[in-house]
Amino acid sequence: MSTMNNNPRLTALQTRMFQAKEERHLRFQDIGDRLGLDEIYIAALFYGQVKPTLEELEALSEVLNIPLAHLKEEYGAHYFPDRGGLMSTPPTDPTLYRLYEILQVYGYPLKSVIHEKFGDGIMSAVDFTATVDKVETEKGDRVKITLNGKFLPYNRW
Repeated sequence: MSTMNNNPRLTALQTRMFQAKEERHLRFQDIGDRLGLDEIYIAALFYGQVKPTLEELEALSEVLNIPLAHLKEEYGAHYFPDRGGLMSTPPTDPTLYRLYEILQVYGYPLKSVIHEKFGDGIMSAVDFTATVDKVETEKGDRVKITLNGKFLPYNRW
């Protein structure tokens, strides 16, 4: 099953990266294992949401058989991610819409519980990790998403 998103906001190189991944029958986890990085980070790299290091670009070049010069041209020292903006709000893709719906329904409850446990502040999306796990149950497979962000208290000044 293809994980390539034909979103017109992807660059030509990002589309090429997805094609190379598909041609080599690789999953984000496979690439992550080769680079020593998490599959979510790798997926974010494909969508241009993180800034890879030179070492990551070198390894990615080898794994995807894309010339390092092409990767450096797009993701080199000049590159800084323009995070977000890959989709409309609300999103139209059913999976993304369900995540949006979760925030619509449970966003304030989650925020309230965070504030009760930590105080006034936010969960970082910079000092952050995420995992997706498949949980097999008698009633069918379930998706388990874990978001793990550093708590950042608001400063008084």
